[in-house]
Amino acid sequence: MKHLFIINPAAGSRDRTAAYSEQIHKLCKGLDYAIEVSGAPGQCREIARKAAQSGEEIRIYSCGGDGTMNEIVSGVAGYPNVAVTMYSGGSGNDFVRVFDQPDAFRDLERLLDAEEVTFDLIRCNDDYSLNICSVGLDARIAADVANYKRLPLLSGFRAYAASTVINLLKGISEHYVIELGGERIDGKKTLICACNGRFYGGGFNPVPEADPTDGKLEVLVIEGVNILQVPTVIGKYKNGRYKELSHLVKHYSTDRLKVIFDKPTSINLDGEQRTAAVADIRLAEEKIRFFYPKGLVWQREKELTLV
Repeated sequence: MKHLFIINPAAGSRDRTAAYSEQIHKLCKGLDYAIEVSGAPGQCREIARKAAQSGEEIRIYSCGGDGTMNEIVSGVAGYPNVAVTMYSGGSGNDFVRVFDQPDAFRDLERLLDAEEVTFDLIRCNDDYSLNICSVGLDARIAADVANYKRLPLLSGFRAYAASTVINLLKGISEHYVIELGGERIDGKKTLICACNGRFYGGGFNPVPEADPTDGKLEVLVIEGVNILQVPTVIGKYKNGRYKELSHLVKHYSTDRLKVIFDKPTSINLDGEQRTAAVADIRLAEEKIRFFYPKGLVWQREKELTLV
């Protein structure tokens, strides 16, 4: 079996290529392994797909964050000879928070002694998502952050704050037509989120009961709200307390929904951005083999207690 490490030097706050490579060379002696370094957006997907097309049994280590993982999963979807994992190094690393010890994904020695599970995937139009697919206010904020990062004194959190303020001023809600569970929902909505995993956006946990093995998506539709309602709604949404807002947040368990926009609109796929006039979101036919450090619990065994 081959071990392929795909490093994204753009992930996180600094280039960790040297640190990754040092650990890989140190701990992989005696193994059939290779290191590839991405040089441009989309290249992680290309490297992963080329490796998958070899047909040999291979384990791919995503050396970066959730965006890097998204590229690699998109590259290998439909190739049963490939298993993937995250060797964490990004700013979010949200997907692996479905496990009880997410920091274990920073320990290569533990990743080399792994167990495996098969996870569902989300398909949106022609793209894939392992974790979360969302449209609305959060996707628009994320899409605009890159623009503000180019401005003086607006790096990091300041860019996110600037994007949040500007998008709130532009308008919190937008008109959508949603086809979901035999219904056609037509109106202004703040946010629509389809969850396969549990965490995104650096700590948002909208549906704590989401299970990436149960063959369904957990979908939240947030009604159009005014600016005074935003702090309460987003606060409860972030902490998985959507049931406390039943008059504003509708929950569905489904395998497919379609969102039709009035104009091309931002779509968030595990932190990666796409723009389209329609989001056809569904449970993918393909699944993904995911390996993780031995002994971890990928699904909490006791009922979550929300605070």
